[in-house]
Amino acid sequence: MSYGPSYEDMHKRAAIYVNKILKGAKPSDLPIEQPTKFTLSVSLKAAKVLGISMPATLVARADEVIE
Repeated sequence: MSYGPSYEDMHKRAAIYVNKILKGAKPSDLPIEQPTKFTLSVSLKAAKVLGISMPATLVARADEVIE
C-alpha cells in the first residue's frame, strides 16, 4: 500500500511554474508550492503473499488497485 503525492499532478504544476518563469516572472517572487493531490495505491497481490487481508472499503477508496 502506498499513499503519496500524485506525480502526474506535480508534473502539471511544474509546467505551469516554468511557464510563469518563461513569461518573465522572477523565480524568487513565486511562492513555494506543496502537493495538493494525493493518491492511494493498494497491491492485493502483495497483500496475498504477506497473508494480509485488505478491507473492501479501503480497496474501494484506492485510486489504483494492483490485482
